[in-house]
Amino acid sequence: MVQEIIIVFIFLLAAGYLLRMGYKSFFSKEAGCAKGCGGACSTIDLAKIQGEIEAKKAFK
Repeated sequence: MVQEIIIVFIFLLAAGYLLRMGYKSFFSKEAGCAKGCGGACSTIDLAKIQGEIEAKKAFK
């Protein structure tokens, strides 16, 4: 009986953690990803990408 309660408790903690991570990834007002490191690793700079493409074309 005690073992079942411990297993259910661990399962609920894991489910809560997954729900929290999902919530943070979709509804966070902060920029960046859900890892919480504060970096802007998930932002895309289209102007930089376009510049790199043009530089490669000019190099050929």
